[in-house]
Amino acid sequence: MELAGVMQLKKNELLFFPGKKADHLYMLYEGFIKVFNVHEDGREEEIALFAPGDIIGDFDFARGAEYNAHAEAIEDSSLVVFPDVDLTLDDIAMEEPHIVSKLLLNSAAMVTGRIKSTRKLLINNISWVQELHRKAYEDPGTGLWKQTFLNDEINRLLTDPMALIMLKPDRFKILVDDQGHETGDTAMIKIAAILKNITRKLGRGWALRFKSNETGLLINKCNETEAEALVRFLSDSIAAMPPVYLKKTDEHGKSIFSFSGSIAWGIWPLDNKSWDSLFNGTYQLLMDTWKEGGKKNARYHKEYSP
Repeated sequence: MELAGVMQLKKNELLFFPGKKADHLYMLYEGFIKVFNVHEDGREEEIALFAPGDIIGDFDFARGAEYNAHAEAIEDSSLVVFPDVDLTLDDIAMEEPHIVSKLLLNSAAMVTGRIKSTRKLLINNISWVQELHRKAYEDPGTGLWKQTFLNDEINRLLTDPMALIMLKPDRFKILVDDQGHETGDTAMIKIAAILKNITRKLGRGWALRFKSNETGLLINKCNETEAEALVRFLSDSIAAMPPVYLKKTDEHGKSIFSFSGSIAWGIWPLDNKSWDSLFNGTYQLLMDTWKEGGKKNARYHKEYSP
């Protein structure tokens, strides 16, 4: 009995589809096979792409399960199939039961080995994965978390109570126009260091950069009393930054630029049960406070109407 065979697939021809029993094991010899799901709206979601030498369907075959996805040749392809297309495992079991037993045992071992290998790969490279994750969300200029990190992860991060503190340095344009962007970048690095030092001392929370020179903190397990203390500390720390001597006097005739900041803050869900409303309202309050002259700490409340 010839146990294995060769299967030819034309471009766009299906190898299997959802509901089909996984009663064959395939090895791709030539071509490429994509595995995908089809959503209700007709949109395809690719799951995997197999190249020559890859084994296809081993996990489902080992379990004797039904496929839950489509597999399609994306070009003319050749596969080695076991058992041959006209055979089933039951046919082989009648004449060669030891072969079937050994095959199923090897299939299970192969799947187990693949799971172990994948797990080992992840464990061995977990620091690399964490570093990649951090780099993707890190602001290169300051080392703070980007706002995209907050947008992507907020549902996972939210814990009651959560303090959101936003900071915008006052009169920053005066400093940059007089000293240049390099001095402005240095000042942002110093502000970032203050924010990161706060989270480091607390042992929790995230120091963030939102837009332009707007930065801030997201502190978990932080009630309003602690948050208010952090706001005062942040305001005092910004004011304590070394002043910069200007080349030209400002509109008030001053030749020294002293740092100060506008701060807006709120507590989720105390001040608003909707995180999006709390975030957007706090940001608008920050901008309004800054436009009014700054050097002020403002508490957000859900009745606030910009």
